[in-house]
Amino acid sequence: MTILEVRNLSVNYLIEDPSAGPGRRSTALNAVEDVSFSLEQARSLGLVGESGCGKTTTMLGLLRLLPAEGRIVSGEVQYEDLDLLRISEREMRKYRWSKISLVFQGAMNALNPVRRVGDQIAEPIMLHTAADKVSANERVRELLEMVGITPEMARQYPHQYSGGMRQRAMIAMALACSPNILIADEPTTALDVMIQAQILDLLQNLQQELELSIILVTHDLGVVAEICDDVLVMYGGKTAEYASVDVIYNEPLHPYAQRLLQAFPDVEQPASTLTSIPGHPPPLDALPPGCRFEPRCHCKESICAVESPPLLAVKPGHYVACHLVRG
Repeated sequence: MTILEVRNLSVNYLIEDPSAGPGRRSTALNAVEDVSFSLEQARSLGLVGESGCGKTTTMLGLLRLLPAEGRIVSGEVQYEDLDLLRISEREMRKYRWSKISLVFQGAMNALNPVRRVGDQIAEPIMLHTAADKVSANERVRELLEMVGITPEMARQYPHQYSGGMRQRAMIAMALACSPNILIADEPTTALDVMIQAQILDLLQNLQQELELSIILVTHDLGVVAEICDDVLVMYGGKTAEYASVDVIYNEPLHPYAQRLLQAFPDVEQPASTLTSIPGHPPPLDALPPGCRFEPRCHCKESICAVESPPLLAVKPGHYVACHLVRG
């Protein structure tokens, strides 16, 4: 069953032009353009791409948490037959935390250093539910135990936690109001390999135990292969390829997806040569007129420089935006 449907989401950032005079905004930069995907109940979607490709902006956009200069230009975010982009901000607050929760990028450093961890986890419980302090604290103990932290540590401060424990505490906070969907933005960043594996195991166990739907934002293809069912590959703010994880890893059709996989080490072929992608992702103020990946593509044709390829279904559940595939 589909629990979340995002259709043609586009987000711009309005940037002040110094030459236009003080306080005037004149330039709209396309950060995300026509991104669509669906999320099934108790399944996980990996949002993959290089830094700056629009992954985090997409998640902030669907939750309406964009910074002041961000604007949702178009699109729909359907949750239980309700378009979250068309309701009031007051109504939207009822869905954050209680229905869709977000673990922010760099979240393990986001805890308030002068407040006890337990008090910080209890805050959204009392804010979004009818729980009093006693029942909220009891819920905090349950959550900490759920993520593998001794409940007695609720009275400790963030500096008394390791990096992995702080990340677990942030996951506990995201689950405080029993959401249906958990969005994890780079949840293993800055953690060593062993702790990364523990966090991924935790997410998998929580998904099975709570029947969670998870959106995992990452640039690590190994993480995606470990826990995701479906993958959406983004480049330059647009969808390059979208399919199940098996299809993306075994039959990638977009040149960017192919290069990403070739740049990732294969433990079954340790002697294989890794391929790098020359160049850099395009800046928002200098996006190519045709395919966003054209300046770096190893198999481009003349049409790629002038015409943006549409996202087409090459077979059921497999979508690719590439002129070569369309041909």
